[in-house]
Amino acid sequence: MKQLLLLTLLLSARLLFAQAPAENYPTDPASEEQAGVPKGEVLKFTFDNSKIFPGTWREYWVYIPAQYKSGQPACVYVNQDGIQWKAPTVFDNLIHRKEMPVTIGVFVMHGKVKAQEGSEALDRFNRSFEYDGLGDAYARFILDEILPEVEKQKTSDGRVIRLSKNGNDRAIGGSSSGAVCAFTAAWERPDAFSRVFSAIGTYVGLRGADRYPTLVRKYEPKPLRIYLQDGSNDLNIYAGDWWMANQTMLRALTFSGYEVSHQWGDGGHNGKQGTAVFPEAMRFLWKDWPTPVKSGSTKNQLLADILIPGQTWELVGEGYKFTEGPAANQSGEVFFQDIPNAKTYKSVEGKVTMVNEDSQNATGTEFDKEGNRYEYAKKTLSVMKFSPDGKKQEVVKDIVGNDLTVAYNGNIYLTAPDGKDKPSTLFLIRPNGEKTEVDKGILFANGLALSPDQSLLYVTESASHWVWAYQILADGTLGSKQKFGWLHVRDTEENAWADGITCDRDGRMYVATRAGIQILDQTGRVNAILPTPNGAASNVAFGGKDFDVLYVTANEKVYKRKLNTHGANNWDKPVKPAAPKL
Repeated sequence: MKQLLLLTLLLSARLLFAQAPAENYPTDPASEEQAGVPKGEVLKFTFDNSKIFPGTWREYWVYIPAQYKSGQPACVYVNQDGIQWKAPTVFDNLIHRKEMPVTIGVFVMHGKVKAQEGSEALDRFNRSFEYDGLGDAYARFILDEILPEVEKQKTSDGRVIRLSKNGNDRAIGGSSSGAVCAFTAAWERPDAFSRVFSAIGTYVGLRGADRYPTLVRKYEPKPLRIYLQDGSNDLNIYAGDWWMANQTMLRALTFSGYEVSHQWGDGGHNGKQGTAVFPEAMRFLWKDWPTPVKSGSTKNQLLADILIPGQTWELVGEGYKFTEGPAANQSGEVFFQDIPNAKTYKSVEGKVTMVNEDSQNATGTEFDKEGNRYEYAKKTLSVMKFSPDGKKQEVVKDIVGNDLTVAYNGNIYLTAPDGKDKPSTLFLIRPNGEKTEVDKGILFANGLALSPDQSLLYVTESASHWVWAYQILADGTLGSKQKFGWLHVRDTEENAWADGITCDRDGRMYVATRAGIQILDQTGRVNAILPTPNGAASNVAFGGKDFDVLYVTANEKVYKRKLNTHGANNWDKPVKPAAPKL
């Protein structure tokens, strides 16, 4: 029996050894000290004054290359988990050989909240919270706290440290959760980091990074260059399969046109291969510098269909307190409101003029087929109509509302939210001013839009991730209510906060959310996401002479962007779009 047990143990040991082969990788000469190569210096500091991660303490190291000239901004490489990859030696050699620019390395440890009584309690380790979570917190931590702190330091011979503020001059990298952290920082702030080194990256379900392959495919491509490394014996645990996740990430990045390189091996969850390929990764990430890293061409069919090469967001106006309600009249002039200042503006080919100075805190601008403009006035609790010659008429009064839309037949639909956690009311207002409650129950019902054939009404629910759909019945009332459009929610939020919504003539929905403009097909699936230059979007509409310019309000700014599609106008005769691909 003992012999059988011993034999079993020996077989198990051999099997284990076979599953975890020895890792031997060729050594790149850049990873070894070379004669005649000037050495940089490494300085060590601590940081315990974070406002983004309060109470945390951490160490960080700064590498200063020998070629750095005092006061002249240098390129930057940021690495999580401190110094890895024999990076100072690699930088010495590559900078000397001009295979990468003069680069200051900043190697940052994750934070921890020290226990008050270290002998009796554990510190609180912040690594997973800082590294594995999505959102811009860590990017802000590096940009607003660590890098300014580095610039307060001096080299050992008294030189001031100056870091480039140009994202094209910055790279960021890490291993495991530190790799996801690096990608997230660049994903959230491509203006600040354009180059990413990711070794055995944790693109799995620890804190939401398993969503990245899908998001990469849906978002408009960003100007990033990425190097991936992983091994076939990487972790396969409760959160996912690292090896498969990294391959899925590579396929997503390639699909979306990113400039990406990779090195796969058969190693496990360690830094051996990452150290071996680090010089190669740096050569790839910094190649052709200072030529800017550019966005690639995506294979996302919707983005390929609607985006026009060279056309990006253009600023229409800024300096407002909060903008809402863009809508276009028959001439393509776009009207929007500055709600806190109670002013309404219009944009004609990018030139903004004021329409009136007392819009009664109006929201929800829309036009009918006669060219009349409708607004909901919060101050007077009424729906107002403004004729083309400037005459003002109160359509209905004593009604609580927020946003509205006007059908071809003159019917008005108005959302009336009553707080984030209370059911909203949806009203039908007929041309004669008669109002009827047609639904109740959506939590913070907000924006509304009609399908191009005006057979469906879409309503955004700001307090969730849903767009609701109703069938418009012959008498204008609503039926067949359903949670229909599914929206992406940012990791740092509890809801998508969908606000304005509009449709193009193909029946696609354009929804203003915290993540930007999410574009859904007729079946309610998000096919693409267009982030705005100023964060969360509040409303959206098509305007311009051919109604092929998308106008977006985002906080205190208004943007426009020309697309290869045309908006569906409610005051046009309803038209049946082509059937969707199911």
